[in-house]
Amino acid sequence: MPQDIGRVLLNLFNNAFYAANEKKQKLNGTFEPGVNVSTKKENGNIVIRVEDNGNGISQNIIDKIFQPFFTTKPTGQGTGLGLSMSYDVIKAHNGEIKAETKEGEGSAFVILLPS
Repeated sequence: MPQDIGRVLLNLFNNAFYAANEKKQKLNGTFEPGVNVSTKKENGNIVIRVEDNGNGISQNIIDKIFQPFFTTKPTGQGTGLGLSMSYDVIKAHNGEIKAETKEGEGSAFVILLPS
């Protein structure tokens, strides 16, 4: 279902824009936010990578980010359903989603879907 994958990508884009903008505000505008999206076919999979240069995700919470209602955003700014829903959609399409992060440098979400 292309609409499902579209919702997943929209959620990842929104999170990446949010993270990069938060870092810009934290550094008083002296930082140039960036979001990169790439796709490729590799080992029989479609690989979609959404990467930002925000603050990254703390290692002590990385294992929780796909849990329902878990959010790192302030109250009222996030429901904690975006990544949980994204995880479920990707799994329903026999795929995989994972997060790569370096605190202070940014994050990348990698989706693998069978081609």
